[in-house]
Amino acid sequence: MIFIASDHAGFALKEELKKYLDELSEHYMDLGAKELQADDDYPDYVSVLAKKVVEDNGRGILLCGSAVGVCIVANKFRGIRAGIGYSIYAAKTQREDDDTNVLCLPGRFLGTNDAKEMLRVWLTTPFSGGERHKRRIAKIAAIEQVNMKQ
Repeated sequence: MIFIASDHAGFALKEELKKYLDELSEHYMDLGAKELQADDDYPDYVSVLAKKVVEDNGRGILLCGSAVGVCIVANKFRGIRAGIGYSIYAAKTQREDDDTNVLCLPGRFLGTNDAKEMLRVWLTTPFSGGERHKRRIAKIAAIEQVNMKQ
């Protein structure tokens, strides 16, 4: 399952990406915002999405103005590996190398066509399974374990 959420700054692009997910016949759940609210706060939507991604072993798409805020919040959750989609190459390598399960996109700086292509690449690129990448992901998980105890 793919979960998608945004604040006001990513709302318009989120709505376009939902149509694209329909075209791709991808099953998704919109976790908000359900309507444009100029004073909403992205951490509220990110928290819901991150919990669902971890609980359901799914994937998520988050949008805000720059993608930085949603990425910071998402990565506070154990089991989330979120990356910013700032290029096609970034979308591809964050899946291949880092096995990201959340793609963060900037609603204010990314055109619809570029966002669709990044999303397509991110959805279709598998984790490489390379030993060095597995080793690094295991180290991230160990850091999460230590930090969750503090």
